[in-house]
Amino acid sequence: MGRASKTLTDPADMTLDELRLHLAPDIADAAVFDGWGDDAVASAAMAAGVEESVARLAFKGGAMEMISAWIETVDLAMAEELTAEKLEAMKIRERIRALVQFRIDAVGGREEALRRAFAIMAMPQNARRSLKLGWSSADAMWRLAGDTATDYNHYTKRAILSGLYTATLAFFIEDESEGKVATKEFLERRIDGVMKFEKVKAKLTKPATETFSLTRFLGRMRYPAR
Repeated sequence: MGRASKTLTDPADMTLDELRLHLAPDIADAAVFDGWGDDAVASAAMAAGVEESVARLAFKGGAMEMISAWIETVDLAMAEELTAEKLEAMKIRERIRALVQFRIDAVGGREEALRRAFAIMAMPQNARRSLKLGWSSADAMWRLAGDTATDYNHYTKRAILSGLYTATLAFFIEDESEGKVATKEFLERRIDGVMKFEKVKAKLTKPATETFSLTRFLGRMRYPAR
C-alpha cells in the first residue's frame, strides 16, 4: 500500500503520528520477510533515515499498531485517488468495484505481509480492533461512494461491504492467476450477490401498503371482507 502522497517534510521534523504513517508502507514491505515486528520497524527506520528508537515509539502498540497504520495509508490514498468527482459519473456497483479494486491493487506484491497481518488480526485479543478496522475501511468506501444513509441501512451496508472486502483479500492472497484475473472475477461475483441482496431487501422493506403481508392475508382468511 503506497503513501497517500509524497511528503516534503523531513522525517526528523514529523510528529509521531505523521511518522507512523510515513513508515507504514516500508514496514509492510519489510513484513513480507521479517513479519510484523521490531525487525520490520528497524528496516523501515533505516530506509527512511529515522532513529530506530524514535520509530519504535511510533509503534509502541506493536504489530496491530503497524497494521493499523498500513491500513490507514490505504484509506488516505484511496480518498486522494478516487475523489467524489471521479466516482459520481459511475453507477453504484461500479463505484464499489473501483474502490475495492483500488485497495486490492494497493497491496499487490505484499501478499505475504497481508497473510501475516490476517493471522495477527485473527488472534482473540485483536478481534475487536480488527473488526473496527474493517468497519472503518468499509465506511470510508461507502462515504466516497456517496452513501448518506443514517438508518439501519447505514450499518447493514458497511457490514456487508466489510465482509465482501475481507473475503476478496483472502482470495487475493492465494490467487496465482495471471494478472490476478481470478480475484477480479471473484470480486465481480461477490458484488453481483450483494446487488441481488439489495434488490430483495428493497422489496422487503417497502411500506406495508406496497408489500405482501402474511399476517394481513391470514387475517382476511379468518375474517373475510364483506
